[in-house]
Amino acid sequence: MTHFGIICPPYPGHLNPLAALGRELQARGHRVTFLQIPDLESRVRSHGLNFCALGQSTYQSGTLAETFAQLSKLSKIKALEYSLHFCQEMTEIICRDAPEAIASAGIEVLLVDQLEPAGETVAQFLKLPFICISSAQAIHRQSIDIPPFFTSWRYYNTGWAKLRNRIAFYILDRSSYPIVQTINKYRHQWGLSTYRHLYGTETRLAHISQQPPAFDFPVANLPEYFHYVGPLRNEPPESVSFPFERLTGQPLIYASLGSVQNTKSEIFHCISAACQDLDVQLVITHGGGMSEAEVQKLPGSPLVVEYAPQLKVLAKASLTITHAGMNTTLDSLSYRVPLVAIPITFEQPGTGARIRWIGVGEVLPLERLSISRLQAAIQQVLTENSYKEKALKIQQSIQQAGGVKRATNIIEQAINCKRSTLVH
Repeated sequence: MTHFGIICPPYPGHLNPLAALGRELQARGHRVTFLQIPDLESRVRSHGLNFCALGQSTYQSGTLAETFAQLSKLSKIKALEYSLHFCQEMTEIICRDAPEAIASAGIEVLLVDQLEPAGETVAQFLKLPFICISSAQAIHRQSIDIPPFFTSWRYYNTGWAKLRNRIAFYILDRSSYPIVQTINKYRHQWGLSTYRHLYGTETRLAHISQQPPAFDFPVANLPEYFHYVGPLRNEPPESVSFPFERLTGQPLIYASLGSVQNTKSEIFHCISAACQDLDVQLVITHGGGMSEAEVQKLPGSPLVVEYAPQLKVLAKASLTITHAGMNTTLDSLSYRVPLVAIPITFEQPGTGARIRWIGVGEVLPLERLSISRLQAAIQQVLTENSYKEKALKIQQSIQQAGGVKRATNIIEQAINCKRSTLVH
């Protein structure tokens, strides 16, 4: 059996799918350890997985909560810019502390989230096999006709679109230079080649994406080690209660802004107002982002909870209103639920672009959000059959992709092949 280490950004949208993968590996007899900042120890252990703290000498406890609080006040480019300093701090912590922690724990293989590129550098330094996992959109830097993940651009296989994409990635590389500089400081110390830019993974074992094949733009010349497996899900150890007895039988609209943007009470207010005069029941889950006073000010009579068993509620839903986070989007499509997306920042505009491209929902840019526009989008998606028909195609793609079990099969096969090659 193998001891796997997991390195990922300290956000629930990345930790949760990788924890599901870790539980599946552990169920097959492997050992799994998350390498993370101390703030996440209790969350990781609640999944029944091992935890190894990084950054204890410099990381200030509570920094993650403060970062989330600040990010929740920002949107679009400003949120991206603010997150750069925290990402640079995480990069420094991983490069400085992870090698010794990995060696001490006896970790043999690394599973590295694509959005935490420092993990790849650590694996190369330690000469450990590593597998790239895309919890958010898979970033295809080798295919320049794919718009960058942080843009809301449509896909066009034309010269002008490719030039536009190159310019956007150039801007990303310039803005993320402090992170690349930190990585290269350690790469030079360790005798590794200079890192040119972010998110150009060099893995040759496997690259696993939790998107299903049908939920992406057409990517030409995918490497043979790249695999769309669909959502990485299994039953978490903790169960969340929900007042199902309060459901009225009206078409259910499920609204969630994820775990970082959930303090934007003005968006929840707009959603409530848009649904107030419709023959629907609105369920809002805010993850602790709203006070009771803010909840009481919401128009209409939405059913508001702090947390919900998302999959069980989506099984009863007719529509999801989302910030276009990858996990909520895929969970909705797993149940053939179409979407109205309000992308806020990070990779959400790119997920929204795929929702629009595939036709499984409507997308409202944040700067154009209004009660009337949102109500019109809700009515359109609820009443036109095309959205649900296209959602059915994605549901079928998810069912055929294999999910967490196929991802685990790929990982085990890749590691066995690597060991076989080393033996011979």
